[in-house]
Amino acid sequence: MQFIDRADAGRRLAEKLPHLRSENPVVLGLPRGGVPVAYEVARALHAPLDIVVVRKLGVPYHRELGFGAIGEGGARVVSDDIVRMTHVSRDDLEEVERHEEAELGRQAHRFRDGRSRTDLRGRTVIVVDDGVATGATALAACQVVRAQGAARVVVAVPVAPPDAVAALRVEADAVVCLHAPASFFAVGEWYRDFSQTGDEEVSALLKRAAARAPTTVENRYEAGGVRLTGDLTLPDGAEAVVAFSHGTGSSRHSPRNRAVGSALNEAGLGTLLLDLLTPEEEADRGAVFDIGLLARRLTDVTRRLRAEADGLPIGYFGASTGAAAALSAAADAADAGEDIAAVVSRGGRPDLAGPRLGHVRAPTLLIVGGADRAVLDLNRRAQEELRCPNLLHVVPGATHLFEEPGALDQVAHLAKDWFLGHLPHRSPPYPEGKG
Repeated sequence: MQFIDRADAGRRLAEKLPHLRSENPVVLGLPRGGVPVAYEVARALHAPLDIVVVRKLGVPYHRELGFGAIGEGGARVVSDDIVRMTHVSRDDLEEVERHEEAELGRQAHRFRDGRSRTDLRGRTVIVVDDGVATGATALAACQVVRAQGAARVVVAVPVAPPDAVAALRVEADAVVCLHAPASFFAVGEWYRDFSQTGDEEVSALLKRAAARAPTTVENRYEAGGVRLTGDLTLPDGAEAVVAFSHGTGSSRHSPRNRAVGSALNEAGLGTLLLDLLTPEEEADRGAVFDIGLLARRLTDVTRRLRAEADGLPIGYFGASTGAAAALSAAADAADAGEDIAAVVSRGGRPDLAGPRLGHVRAPTLLIVGGADRAVLDLNRRAQEELRCPNLLHVVPGATHLFEEPGALDQVAHLAKDWFLGHLPHRSPPYPEGKG
């Protein structure tokens, strides 16, 4: 297997990673050569792109041969075997480390161009390089991102020798490598074009990715006497804003809802990922299933959201019990003469909205997994109570959380089309009705 260039390698690598999209990952490229590869991966996964800065510790008289690596946060990896083989003295090792530590700080500042480092806490992080030789740099990168709070670390590279892949699997939670040839001399032999990646290219790719990614702001909302937290993302020229109403045991940090939200942002829709309960209330099963309480809070937040979004159309995306809250809030809006553009339910419990279903006027899409039989039956019964334009879409083979390969991508695509198709100036994407 040979790659045309780093962009080609990135696109081919991304084809093996779509299952990670549902985890709302962050993609980190290893400068310099790993960044063009990571850029293509991040673009395909609709994920934010940043760098993880590590510096190879090269043998003084043979800089291309690394005896270890260091990274941000004080991470350090040294190959004792290479140190013994090359007879690197302690003084030589310390001198190289001092030099590389200074360069580490300069490089991070230069590449990010004043932008802050991406918060990795609780996130799935995909560490990408253009290839691995000894694996020391990628190992250091894994340690760096774990120290920064990553919940799961995946290493993704186009090519690496089998022993390096094995070493990475010890440190990372998963390793994706397109080609692991038994005979391996250097990373560059597997590329037709392996010309050096310059600092300017790295900075330009990071800047381009940052410009593509809309800014997310954490806001506080007063609702029913409590303060709620929501993450508001408004792309430039947003056509509408979709408020997410999370379900049982979930929150605005839900990787599934964040994955759908990213797809909506890519389509030019704003999103508000909202916690309708305080941390203390989340432990109270009574509050979790108090659909009236959740709907009232969603209604209160929607009034503030209309002002923040400068009058843009508002839609609701609900999951599990959150779907019942979204439908109840949409019914309350209809009773008050206020429009909700559209509602989408993912694996929802619309039946819990009870008699309020008949008051909903917003076009409603119910998405249910074909293997989620109990919830599918409940959705069919609830659909009979709806008097608004509606459609029930069954994703074949999907279970309640849509964890099967490609299932969540279908949800995101369906939701995007539904919301875009029901904006005031657009036509519906396909005929509504019982289905």
